[in-house]
Amino acid sequence: MSSDLYSALTAASTGLRAQTVRIRLAAENVANANSTSDTPGGDPYQRRMPVFREMVDRETGTTGVQVVRTAQDQSDFPIEYDPTHPAADENGYVKLPNVQTLIEMADIREAQRTYEANLNIIEGSRAMINRALDLLRNS
Repeated sequence: MSSDLYSALTAASTGLRAQTVRIRLAAENVANANSTSDTPGGDPYQRRMPVFREMVDRETGTTGVQVVRTAQDQSDFPIEYDPTHPAADENGYVKLPNVQTLIEMADIREAQRTYEANLNIIEGSRAMINRALDLLRNS
């Protein structure tokens, strides 16, 4: 039974790490949602997303998740006509980041809830382990 609880702790901790990366990347995206290129006609900040992969701990057989890399969103950059902007191309158009703040905020909220769920699993597992230890001490 204790190995099952340790497996739950291990799986939940991988989830915590993955959701931390997800929240950090979404926050970076929001922070750069209005940034443009430093050069006229250049590309602005490109939205970044985590790429998750299932992982298996060979010692315990526990399945978890890990972030293997970050990928850049390949969607088109929105453009805006503003010939006075320093990043405007020769036709007066400025490329804006392909970040949608509403999507990022929803992603942060979902990652936060998933983080909290994993944290609850860890707290519950620790409580069960401590209760089992208390029972063993009293017997």
